[in-house]
Amino acid sequence: MELHSTIVGEGKPLVVLHGFLGMSDNWKTIGSKFGGEGYEVHLLDQRNHGRSPHTEEMNYSVMAEDVVQYCKTRNLENIILLGHSMGGKVAMQVAGENPSLVEKLIVVDISPKYYSPHHQTILEGLTALDNETITSRGDAEDFLSDYIKDKGTRLFLLKNLYWKTKEKLALRLNLKVLKEKIEEVGKALQSGVKYDKPSLFIKGAKSDYITAEDEDLIRLHFPNAKIVTVAGAGHWVHAENMEEFYSKVMSFI
Repeated sequence: MELHSTIVGEGKPLVVLHGFLGMSDNWKTIGSKFGGEGYEVHLLDQRNHGRSPHTEEMNYSVMAEDVVQYCKTRNLENIILLGHSMGGKVAMQVAGENPSLVEKLIVVDISPKYYSPHHQTILEGLTALDNETITSRGDAEDFLSDYIKDKGTRLFLLKNLYWKTKEKLALRLNLKVLKEKIEEVGKALQSGVKYDKPSLFIKGAKSDYITAEDEDLIRLHFPNAKIVTVAGAGHWVHAENMEEFYSKVMSFI
């Protein structure tokens, strides 16, 4: 499968994987910053997200293979691999199964453990929105506010909107499959997956995705892991405190 990507800058390859219901555009601002520091930044849309193909199959094995194939097609070697949330799980799998491809791993606000499905209200709101005839982004936000109280989350999700026709906005998401495969998104990393090279796990101070209890599990899979916290940030660490996030990543790479 040919994943869609946006490529910024020149130099050492840095591959970035967005989270569930996200897209490569979420990382454009910080991607440009990395691109100005001697990195060739590859912002990928994962399958069923953004401009990448829609498919019935969706699990961490196939999503990891998508990334490996992308790197092979572009002759990328010794990459730095960064993944947020669902993208972090994909990144863990890629690194564990392909250590010769990945020189350093950065995982943002996710641990290798199982997470129970918790996006139902968001998916319900997006499905209802998709069935409406929405003609402006303002109308879309008003509509979603009945389902999603947090404005930041609404604006993040509404980055998926695009003009399907001159009159109608639609979402760049395969909602049908994302709803069907929601259990796959929460699955734990397979027990045998291990990556010994340098790893950085970044958690948001206001997020509960990585807890103190998760640290032993992280080090079981990633013995060379460093775990750091970004102040004042929730789950969207890179957006909520970009400066501290950026400096922690740069000092690691």
